[in-house]
Amino acid sequence: MNARLSEATAAPPPSLAVLAGQTDAAQLTRVSLAYVEQRIKLYLRFGEPACITRLDGWRRVAAFLPGAVFCRIRWQANDYGTICWQLMVMQACTPLDTVQRIPGVLPGARLLLRTDGENTVRAVLERIDAIEALGIVPVAASPEYWRTLGNRLAARSPLPDYTAERHAAWLAGRALS
Repeated sequence: MNARLSEATAAPPPSLAVLAGQTDAAQLTRVSLAYVEQRIKLYLRFGEPACITRLDGWRRVAAFLPGAVFCRIRWQANDYGTICWQLMVMQACTPLDTVQRIPGVLPGARLLLRTDGENTVRAVLERIDAIEALGIVPVAASPEYWRTLGNRLAARSPLPDYTAERHAAWLAGRALS
């Protein structure tokens, strides 16, 4: 029986085995995604996963390399309507970084922005659309912008716009360090 168990657990999924040659699979941040019609929708709004593994008809796992920025949205409903709107912008980390434990994100991630509720999630989605309208990929936006946006939402202050000038300044500062 132990021989069967070791054979069954020895090989990682094929998609992660390919990445194991490029980087240590333990350094990947794995994000759970799901879709059940009219009940739950857990999906990526933006981000570039290194690979996506399909577990079954309604569950997937996206794996991100260290440093990758991504946005996960959670929408959940019951028989009476929507019960949960949640948006999180996160950054994948290395095993040596300090991470926050987030349900469905293993081993964890650096949380840049978290918002709950339909109105605030829609406000952040509008900001993401505005960033894309500038021709900037949201993944490339400054992590400080996402933190500032989260703080302004929590304080109920006016939300800042992400401008081309702000993006250029962030890129210049990153190039200097």
